[in-house]
Amino acid sequence: MVRWFHRNISGLEAETLLKARGVHGSFLARPSKKNQGDFSLSVRVDDTVTHIRIQNTGDYYDLYGGEKFATLSELVDYYTTEHGVLQDKDGTLIELKYPLNSSDPTTERWYHGHLSGPNAEKLLVGRKEPGTFLVRESLSKPGDYVLSALTDEFGPSGERRVSHIKIICQNDKYTVGGSEKFDSLSDLVEHYKRKGIEELSGTWVFLKQPYYSTRVNVSDIENRVKVLDQTAAGTENSGDGDKKSKAGFWEEFDALQKHEAKVKKSRNEGMRPENKSKNRYKNILPFDETRVALHSRDPTIVGSDYINSNYVKNKLCDTGNPKVYIATQGCLATTVNDFWQMVWQECSRVIVMTTREVEKGRNKCVPYWPELEGSKEVGPYLVTCLSERDASDYKIRVLEISPLDQSDVPRRIWHYQYLSWPDHGVPQEPGGVLSFLTQVNAKQMEFHDAGPMIIHCSAGIGRTGTILVIDMLVDIIDAKGMDCDIDISKAILMVREQRSGMVQTEAQYKFIYLAMLQYIETTKTKLHASKELETEYGNLSLQPKHQKASRKVSNNKEDVYENLGMKGKKDVKKQKSQEKKSGSVRKK
Repeated sequence: MVRWFHRNISGLEAETLLKARGVHGSFLARPSKKNQGDFSLSVRVDDTVTHIRIQNTGDYYDLYGGEKFATLSELVDYYTTEHGVLQDKDGTLIELKYPLNSSDPTTERWYHGHLSGPNAEKLLVGRKEPGTFLVRESLSKPGDYVLSALTDEFGPSGERRVSHIKIICQNDKYTVGGSEKFDSLSDLVEHYKRKGIEELSGTWVFLKQPYYSTRVNVSDIENRVKVLDQTAAGTENSGDGDKKSKAGFWEEFDALQKHEAKVKKSRNEGMRPENKSKNRYKNILPFDETRVALHSRDPTIVGSDYINSNYVKNKLCDTGNPKVYIATQGCLATTVNDFWQMVWQECSRVIVMTTREVEKGRNKCVPYWPELEGSKEVGPYLVTCLSERDASDYKIRVLEISPLDQSDVPRRIWHYQYLSWPDHGVPQEPGGVLSFLTQVNAKQMEFHDAGPMIIHCSAGIGRTGTILVIDMLVDIIDAKGMDCDIDISKAILMVREQRSGMVQTEAQYKFIYLAMLQYIETTKTKLHASKELETEYGNLSLQPKHQKASRKVSNNKEDVYENLGMKGKKDVKKQKSQEKKSGSVRKK
């Protein structure tokens, strides 16, 4: 999703925004104040901002010469790829890398932002309920919107017709034409939900049920969580007088479950008679197209290459090489050798286990590692437990795997077992999981040639799917910044296309939202503290001596200094002075 169009800002305001929130390559588009009907691209180039005029002839958009485009969106898309090269008058290359998002015009969940007409039709037709509607940006006229609704009529293709009604925004008022104008998109939608909209043809379009978007800008995540936590409208009274209602989390998760039933992919390998005993649960089988196939096995033995595991790729992160994981079930006594064959084959260095061996009296995973300082043979390999230590919420083991025939050098494997995650449930708060993932990823990053991180619980779909999706979304936020959009539902659909049933319960679905909320809030706090410290550190040498002596340091700032191994601003001054003498001032 892109929301780089800012309706009501001047060139000066665009510069302020890009300098405050942007980096080199950040950009936005806005209406031209000088030429009515034209637009401007404002782009940050190092520490300056340059403005490029976009001509709107009524037939096409261009940069006053060069390529011509039907929509402003197509023009921007062209120049954000490698196709289009922009240069300033002095020859400086101008890169459009990071869209600086504007705020959504409404927090209503029926607003879908940057969604094309054909994609809107696909969503609405798929719902098959006349009166289903959504609101989206107008791609042909930036700054305006479109109300798309599924009608009772059938089109030539035999599917119900979708009506697209233009919403014009003028002087901060919204209208679909005529004399009725509204202060907000919400007011407009609520009005026409009551009375309907008459098309030019005389046909009436009625708005009955919204098609909710699951996309959310990270800056709005707190509001979205509050909305989803509210009980749904139209509660029902049960026989005992209690009100039973379902919240937005349930609505979104229920839609996911309905979509899951439509996914038809072959699982033939897992269904082979020879492989049935290798599955911990008979109905949880890997998709054939993404399954991990074991190498170096006897090809004459049917099913010898089978293990209940899938590769899962983060297809949502479009920066660099997408991260790949292996999601698998907890080992059975008969699959331990296969598991270690996979670890060796895939060059994996980190294993994440999110279950205890036994929970509520039920076996969840056999211990596939030896006791501390012990060794065990696992097929053609020897696994040794070199060390084991407890951390908060989890246990870390350092293991070593080596071929029995000494044909290759041994490899160290880090085994992280998270102990505070109940089966089918969720931890009480997400901070422990986020901290755990930070440690896990730090270890994974130590090995430039490491293969996929292996993640498992018992079935390899519930807790495994939840922690995997959290890790993927954190990577997206880290790569794209605090102005990006995330879509938790879309992320789960993406991983479910690669291993079925990932994220099993509504509680796990909600936990992903809460984890994202906490991660975003923590990241913002860190960025704010970093900026404060930078300002404090930079200003120490600029202030008069009497101000330095009299100025008080808040407790919060004192904490920041102590985290750096200092006791307060006097130590900062002392350190800065020493560094100046040595000629090496470090940036904090």
